[in-house]
Formats: sequence, structure tokens, C-alpha cells
Amino acid sequence: MENKIIYGVTGIFDTPDEIISAAKQVKSSGFERFDVHTPYPIHGMPKAMRLGASPLGYFALVFGLTGAFAAFALMTYLMGYNYPLIISGKPFIPIPAFIPVTFEVTVLLASVGTVLAMLFLLFKLPNNSHPLHDTDYIKKVSSDKFGICIEAKDDKFNENEVIEFLKKIGAKDVEVIYYDNETLNFKVNIFEWKFVTFLVVSALVVSGATYIVLNKLMFARPFNWMMEQHRIDAQVESKFFGKDNFSMRVAPVGTVSRHSNQFKFSGQPELADAKLVNPLIPTEVNLRKGMKKYDIYCSPCHGYHGLGDARLNGQFPNPPSLHSEKVRNWGDGHIFYVITEGQNSMPSYSSQLTNEEKWSIVLYVRALQRAMNAKEEDLK
Repeated sequence: MENKIIYGVTGIFDTPDEIISAAKQVKSSGFERFDVHTPYPIHGMPKAMRLGASPLGYFALVFGLTGAFAAFALMTYLMGYNYPLIISGKPFIPIPAFIPVTFEVTVLLASVGTVLAMLFLLFKLPNNSHPLHDTDYIKKVSSDKFGICIEAKDDKFNENEVIEFLKKIGAKDVEVIYYDNETLNFKVNIFEWKFVTFLVVSALVVSGATYIVLNKLMFARPFNWMMEQHRIDAQVESKFFGKDNFSMRVAPVGTVSRHSNQFKFSGQPELADAKLVNPLIPTEVNLRKGMKKYDIYCSPCHGYHGLGDARLNGQFPNPPSLHSEKVRNWGDGHIFYVITEGQNSMPSYSSQLTNEEKWSIVLYVRALQRAMNAKEEDLK
């Protein structure tokens, strides 16, 4: 063995507790270049080995910052200098619009770059040889034993002293591991023809499988049920309705959608005032429901007490007071009409409120009017 170079010295332990104790003693003895091998992860091992931060974080930081800078710089150059465009009055360099793309490129480059750095710099692909491979030590620790290896690169390494040290802390089958010729003679060459061939074949297989799945398989039965549905697409020619080939049809005059509650007094507020009667009585339940819906839909403009004191800070025209003589003289049907059809700047609330909720709001408006315009007999 005189002509061989030592990689390190290994020792075998039987239990997780023994390997934890051994890792602590190796670290306490001043060794820095050592590793622990176990058949499964052992809780507390990183703490026992006093492991520092992984260098992968620095790769991720560098690649991430590179991606962020490159994406932002490219968009700034293209939209601000190379081909400036005015889009909806935005500036030539709209920074908020750049953020999503910058974030995506940052994540993409950080993740892909970190993986490539791990594979080619730390793992030294395409080389997959290692001095521990095919040794009795690695066969044991990958089955049911626990092992520790102190590398010869450590500043404190002395072959005889390390062997005695491992035996002292309880190691069995202490063995000296040597570098093999393949590892010693390896030179990083990612353009080796075997490796390049593997990458090309992998790319072709993945691309071909993707093409077949997305362009052939998804159009074959029974996977085509999403593509070929028994319906008519908008703007697509169809002969179903006749010779004009139109698939989108204009509804016949007077058509009412199914289950709709068509308002019979549309455009006729006076008739609604005369014909409509509130079907609800002013019970506590109905008034509370009316107050709840009024506070949600009406109070932003009319105010909580119906005085027309909007909370919109002038962003929308203030409506008239609900306590004016004109509104107080309206019938319940007229108020229901305004809620349903809208009036002036006020939109219709038919899509937000049911008829019952509208009538409950009418009850609450009447209660507000009576409270704000109380008569002497109301105070008795």
C-alpha cells in the first residue's frame, strides 16, 4: 500500500446512540474533515457534528441576484430605451409591472443554477466514483450499521493516531481507505462523449414523450372528452340552427330567462307606487334584516341615518336626504321601485338583493323617517 494515497480511516458502530457520541468526541478532539454515514437519518446528528451552513446558499444568492438584475435590466432597456411604448399612460419604465417577471427569473435562475452547481461543482459530475464505493464499510452503513470516516485532508490527521482514536471511542472494524486510480486521474470534463450522449438521449426521450402526450394521447379516446364536448363554442361556425351558420343566436323578443323574477313596473314609478304593497310587517326580525342590508348597500351614500351624508369623501355625488317631504310622501312601492331600477346616479340593486330584502329595507327606511320626523303622539 506504499504507493497508494490515503483517503481516510473509517470505523463501524452498532447503535444510533454510539454514533452520536462518537461524532461529538471526534468534533471535540479538533477534527474538522470527517463525515458520518447511517442507513437512515438520525435526529440530532447535525448538532453533534456541529455542521455549518451549506455552501449551496451562496450559490443560490449569487444566481438569484444575477437573475433579478438581468431581468430588470433587460426590461428597462427594451421598454425604456430600445422600444419605448406608452401603455395606458404608464411611464416608460413601470417598475411595479416589472416585479412579477423579475421575481420569476430570480427564482428560476436561483433554483436551476444551484442544482447545476451542486451537480457539477460539488458532486463533480459526470464522475460518479468515490473511494468509499464498493468497500465493506459502505455496505455495512447502508444496511444496518453506523459509521464515521475521518479524512486524511484534516490538519490533525495521523494514520496511526486516528486508528487508535477510533478504537478508543468504541469503533469496530477500523479500516484505512485509499483513493482508487479512477478518482485520482479524474478531470472535470462535462463534454465527455458518454455524458453528452446521455444528455442528448434524455432530452429527446423527454421531448418525444411530452409531444406524444400533449399532441396525440390527449386527442385520443377516452382522453379527448375535454376537447370534444357536446356544446357550441362562441364565435364558431355551426349548422345546427340553420343555413346562416351562426352559433351565437339573438334571443327572441320578449324572452325571459328561466327562474327570473321580471319586474313588471320597469320604467313606471308612478304605477309601482300605486300598485305595490309591502308584504312584510314591521317586526323586529324584518327591521333588523332591513337595517343590516341598508348599512351594507345604502349607508355608503345615504348615510347611516338617511341624511345624505355620504362616507365617500366627495368621490361620488351625495344623494338627497331620505327625510325630505318628497321622499316621505312616496309610497312603499315607489321606494321599492328605486331600489330595483335605480334613479339618476344610483344603480339598480336587483343583482345584490332579493325582493324580500328590498322590502325589509323599505321597512327600515320608514322606521328612520318616523324616528327623524317624530310626531308628538310618537313620544307618548
